[in-house]
Amino acid sequence: MPRAIWSGSISFGLVNIPIKLFSAVSRKTVRFNQIDSQTGARVKQKRVSALDGSDVDYDDIVKGYELPTGDYVTITEEELASLDPEAVRTIDILEFIDLAEIDPMYYDSAYHLVPDPAAAKPYKLLSDAMASANKVAIARFVMRTKQYLAAIRPQEGTLVLSTMVYADELVARTDIGEFDALDDVKVEKKELAMAEQLIASLDADFDPARHTDTYREAVLELIDRKIAGDTDLVAPALEETENKVVDLMAALEASVAQAKDAKKRHPASKKKATAKAAKTSKTKRAPKKKSA
Repeated sequence: MPRAIWSGSISFGLVNIPIKLFSAVSRKTVRFNQIDSQTGARVKQKRVSALDGSDVDYDDIVKGYELPTGDYVTITEEELASLDPEAVRTIDILEFIDLAEIDPMYYDSAYHLVPDPAAAKPYKLLSDAMASANKVAIARFVMRTKQYLAAIRPQEGTLVLSTMVYADELVARTDIGEFDALDDVKVEKKELAMAEQLIASLDADFDPARHTDTYREAVLELIDRKIAGDTDLVAPALEETENKVVDLMAALEASVAQAKDAKKRHPASKKKATAKAAKTSKTKRAPKKKSA
């Protein structure tokens, strides 16, 4: 059963809507522990001083900010607590914008905003109004001593909050020199047309359930096989392939043909073709109206 990780209220003008924050994502990562291969015992990490390798008690550890000189400025928990705006438990809506204006690069983690039962009416009103206006709210709030920028959007009658990174946290394309290789590249019209055709051949409606973590599934299968006593678990190494220069047009044409063939074999395509054929057959059998 999901548990709330934060509680507060949405501040919307003079209206305050009490809410709870629930994580909208449950990671399915396969986690491993470090094991001593000789004894089978779990390996634990120790806190030691970089100066002489001696053990350091947890109570003696403080936070330190490293300076360019290599020295550290230590900060105590009390000093950080004096800056903690935890008492302000509101999600302050700053502005409303169009969803298309937000570059997906800014999104971080997603959460469900669940209203207090007594605040169901104003919550629903805000959600419906945002959906009607097709707007997203940009807000700011504090959780666990960290201030977040967030986007709140309506989703099927509820509100979803996505934390966002700040503008100065994004790596600018201009900071990556390798993009300079694109400056002198020219794309021919026939190449562009063929690439557009390839995109069209792979066009589909997004269905999240169609995409699964195949690597995680393979790791879990490997674990099950090992539990069952299977010892032949190491797959043969793949031969390294050389990066050869290919004929771009030939590769595009082959890709289009391959995509079209795969689309014909897809169950959804077969279902559509059957429905279309049935509709055509029914139309052909329909009697012609007699003229007056």
